[in-house]
Amino acid sequence: MLLLIAILCIGTGVYAQNYRAQQKEQERTIKSAYKHHKVTEREYLKLMDEQDAIKYAIEKYDAEGVWTIHQREVVAGKLERARDRLRRYKTNGERY
Repeated sequence: MLLLIAILCIGTGVYAQNYRAQQKEQERTIKSAYKHHKVTEREYLKLMDEQDAIKYAIEKYDAEGVWTIHQREVVAGKLERARDRLRRYKTNGERY
């Protein structure tokens, strides 16, 4: 019984660590894109607001201690939408 509880605790931390790593990588990519003038300031602010929402969701779900399937899908969806939005903003062809 104790072993099962330990495995569940370790398993929930893995999801949070993986999502945190993905979120931090996205944040670095956004900052780099802004630094190299690939996105406008307005786009940068929108993307960073979205990253703050993702961080908040990860912290909120991680504080509960147990990640449900729904929570994992919510965070994964947020990360995927942020990735797609960044790709779209970087290739919009505007001149700065």
